Amino acid sequence: MATNRLITLSIGIALGTLAASPALAQKVSDENVRALNAARMRAESINGGLSNYRAAKCMYATSAGGGDCLKSDSDSFVFVFPGGSPGWQETGVAPTVETEIRVSADGKEILEVTYNGSPR
Repeated sequence: MATNRLITLSIGIALGTLAASPALAQKVSDENVRALNAARMRAESINGGLSNYRAAKCMYATSAGGGDCLKSDSDSFVFVFPGGSPGWQETGVAPTVETEIRVSADGKEILEVTYNGSPR
C-alpha cells in the first residue's frame, strides 16, 4: 500500500515538474503578437467596430500566435479568419465575414487586406 502511494506521489511530482517547465512552452515572438493584434484591430475597424463585429477566437489567442488563423509567417504574417456579430461563436451562429490580412515581418505595418467579404 505504501509503495502504491509512493509511486503515485512520484508520478504526480514528475508530471507537475514537466507541466511547469519553461523549456516545454513555445515562445511566441513579440513580432507575431504585434502582427496578430494589428490584423485583428484592422478587421474590427473595417467591419464596423467592436459594437458590430468580433473576429474569431483564434485572433485573441496571443499565446498561440494566432493558432489556426495564422496561415504563413515566412517573410510576413498572413492571417485568415472568420468573423461576425458579437457573440457569433459563443451562440453557434455561422460567421458572416472572412478576412485575410498580411502584416509585415516586424508586426508593425498592415501590408495588405487581401480579402474581406463573405466567407469563401
